[in-house]
Amino acid sequence: MGTAVPYLTVQTDGSLLLRLHVQPRAAQNRIAGLQGEALKLRLSAPPVDGKANKAVLAYLASLLSLPKSALSLKSGQQSRQKTVRITGAGEALIRQILAPYC
Repeated sequence: MGTAVPYLTVQTDGSLLLRLHVQPRAAQNRIAGLQGEALKLRLSAPPVDGKANKAVLAYLASLLSLPKSALSLKSGQQSRQKTVRITGAGEALIRQILAPYC
């Protein structure tokens, strides 16, 4: 599938893990390139009462044209470093959608 991208990992069950570095309280929701081996995601939501976590999933679902139920937060509930599990989408499609941001 082309060059490996450090922020996206294919699991044995076919799901994908997307590593993110989240910056809450930004001016707007957008992907801002890479931060180390993670995709940097700026969110306008504050990191209070799970609002930023919900915003991560909602933003990615919209960006990837997937239902919110296809995404879940695997790790990083209380951290800026988050891992999102994506089901029901192929690696090639996700790479294609995210490539312009990197």
